[in-house]
Amino acid sequence: MTFSILDLTKTFSEKHLSAIAGVQRGIERETLRIKPDGKLSDQGHNKALGSALTHEYITTDYSESLLEFITPVSPSIDETLNQLKDIQKFTLENVEGDYFWPMSMPCMVVDQDEVQLAQYGTSNIGKMKTVYRQGLKNRYGSMMQVIAGIHFNFSFSNDFFESLQEITGDTQDKQDFISERYFSLIRNYKRFGWLIPYLFGSSPALCPSFLQGKPQSLPFKKAPAGCLYLEHATSLRMSDLGYTNTSQSNLQICNNHIDSYVAGVQKAINLPSAEFAKIGVKVDGQYQQLNSNILQIENELYAPIRPKRVAKSGQKPSEALKEGGVEYIEVRAMDVNPFVSTGISKEQMYFLDVFITLCMLKDSPTVTAEQKQIFNNNTNKVILEGRKPLLTLNDCGAEKTIPQWGNEIFVEMELIAKLYDKAYQTGEYSNVVKAELAKINDPTLTPSARIIDELLTTGKGIVTWSMDYVNQYNQEAKEHDYQVFNKDLLVELAKTSLVKQQEIEAADTLAFDEFLADYFEK
Repeated sequence: MTFSILDLTKTFSEKHLSAIAGVQRGIERETLRIKPDGKLSDQGHNKALGSALTHEYITTDYSESLLEFITPVSPSIDETLNQLKDIQKFTLENVEGDYFWPMSMPCMVVDQDEVQLAQYGTSNIGKMKTVYRQGLKNRYGSMMQVIAGIHFNFSFSNDFFESLQEITGDTQDKQDFISERYFSLIRNYKRFGWLIPYLFGSSPALCPSFLQGKPQSLPFKKAPAGCLYLEHATSLRMSDLGYTNTSQSNLQICNNHIDSYVAGVQKAINLPSAEFAKIGVKVDGQYQQLNSNILQIENELYAPIRPKRVAKSGQKPSEALKEGGVEYIEVRAMDVNPFVSTGISKEQMYFLDVFITLCMLKDSPTVTAEQKQIFNNNTNKVILEGRKPLLTLNDCGAEKTIPQWGNEIFVEMELIAKLYDKAYQTGEYSNVVKAELAKINDPTLTPSARIIDELLTTGKGIVTWSMDYVNQYNQEAKEHDYQVFNKDLLVELAKTSLVKQQEIEAADTLAFDEFLADYFEK
């Protein structure tokens, strides 16, 4: 039995309103470290920040210069953003004059050899993390290691699922129901996910240095100051220039059921690649990658959204899902928003609440490989030419313009926004949805259009334009008063993380070769 969004929102509003106001969120924000002149930082991860291996909130991603800030789970959007501001303030105070690059696509990198792989110490697990990144470098190039993004982690409350199960008359095991509904959400996200790069894509232009030695055939135009841009693009970060992996296109990871998804992921990490075998695994005594499979480990599976569960120590993500079911979802398709210091705004978070809830509540039939490819094609079209007049997308066989399809989707989002407004006693959700709908009908309001317009009208290059925001956000951080964390706590967390790293290193008993063999055998 299927239920309309109108019926579901009405029932929630009348009988289960409190179940709506229990969502939990967390942010993973990546940002590139730069020198005051806008060039890539050559500093390593400062000891005052703690251990990149064990710190809960401050780590590095692919390279030493790519910081990652992780906020703990919170039911409050304001608290999450203040957590992020606190972490950023502390970090800026301890990076010896470096600043944070505010864009997803990197600053000028004169020579890609400047990009240093992230280091995690001498423990086996630390070495494994660095070798994994060495493999990424050999497979996709060093410049992939300096692209930044935002990951948005989101979960509904147990009360929400209890209410939804009661409303829909479902009688299966609760965790099975939860996992099933999260996979329904993921399928709908894939169908409607083109909205995210259209509304929030913020990487339509890049510094020419990014393309050094990289073959491409995109119709770039050159701005007066020399940066390259695609006239109608929204998110070059999400294009083939950024975090995509063509070798993964034939994996056909299934999003219909948790069992088939886990089986698909586990098959992928054991599927040999003739292309990657040419790199070699251990060459002249040095590891060049963890293995020569299509995926070295599960983290290499690039997807705009992932089902997640907090894994136990030593447990692979797919094993955690198989054992305990889906706990939350991770939206990975978000560019860094250069117009706010945190890289993601309060308004974006309000919108994601509504959009994710639409994907959860809306009927979501299982999809075939062909349908999944159509969804991917729609997103790829929006990534490269989303603001092109009269661009059409495929909605179940019907060709629709973005205003046509977008307005249809927003009718249902407006109902969900009103439900959230009532649950949280605010008007912000409806206001945000109204503002985002304006972008659907006027592409000049999108951040990608704003960026290109400012680059062309000011005559500034990417670095000069970005540095205006860098200086503004650096000043904001100085003036920010700690709200959730305090400096003493963050200093203590840094010290504790260094001790934890030392303990891990001291506890190792296996040689690294044995450790890796044991890890993959399990």
